[in-house]
Amino acid sequence: MMDNIQVQASVSQSRRLPLSVRIRRALSHPPTRQGLTFLFPSLVILGVFVFWPIIQSLLLSLQRWRFGSSEVTWVGLDNYARMLADERVWGALQNTVYYTLVVVPVGLLLSLLFALALNEKLRGRVVFRAIYFLPVIASFAIVAIVWRFLLNPDIGLLAYWFKLVGIPTRNWLRDARYAMPAVMMVSIWKNVGFNMVILLAGLQSIPEVYYEAAKVDGANRWRRFRSVTMPLLRPTWIFVLIISVISSFQVFDQVWVMTPRGGPLFSTETMVTYIYYQGIELMDISYAAGIGVMLFIIVFILTLIQLRLLRFRDMD
Repeated sequence: MMDNIQVQASVSQSRRLPLSVRIRRALSHPPTRQGLTFLFPSLVILGVFVFWPIIQSLLLSLQRWRFGSSEVTWVGLDNYARMLADERVWGALQNTVYYTLVVVPVGLLLSLLFALALNEKLRGRVVFRAIYFLPVIASFAIVAIVWRFLLNPDIGLLAYWFKLVGIPTRNWLRDARYAMPAVMMVSIWKNVGFNMVILLAGLQSIPEVYYEAAKVDGANRWRRFRSVTMPLLRPTWIFVLIISVISSFQVFDQVWVMTPRGGPLFSTETMVTYIYYQGIELMDISYAAGIGVMLFIIVFILTLIQLRLLRFRDMD
């Protein structure tokens, strides 16, 4: 008891010290120096390929520069003011949010159901795991091309099956009402195996002794799922939720390949496809950088909100 009190007192005293003093003290410990030595190569890679491009994008968003031009003009927040008046930016943001609100919950639910099923002692479950995970290893561009042919109303296999059973076919990817649902269906099919594997690893890390104790207490299958599986699986599905939200806001490949240039009437245009259009096709690098910065801020805020809400629930 006295040792704990002394440790807490030393921690509180160290927090009163200036930040520079605390940093010097931390660096003076050999374990800290050894850890930084091992982290140095990764920090260099992150600095060169992540943090430096972010800083450069922020600077570009405050300038006016087109690719190939030698004229660079400092314009301050003009690009951001332009974004506020750009209807395609808001349309792309609305499509991205719509995509996220559908793909993330449905994908997580299906991944959890598949993980729970494959966690049971079933015959051939190894084969089913490989089948469900197989789409993950394929390139999204290749997958999008395959599905574009499958959904073709004239030569597509799905259209042929629909005709056999008397279901009318339609041009899914050329109809503004169905283009985004088609893209979302392909995205869920492609990513469900990846999330399933992560959730399955989380399920298999739960000790069996908890389930045995719950059975002794008379808990049924649903009660064991609520009181044992979900609380212990919480860190895993929090991780899956955050990376799913981030990846959904970065959707590009399937949209650009399946519905070129954002689909009919820009019904599938997302933030990243609009960034590509402005930066690569129109060569307006500064404006594209500004949209990229706005997307970064949105994803960063959403991640903080998720972490804060989940932290409050943990405290409760």
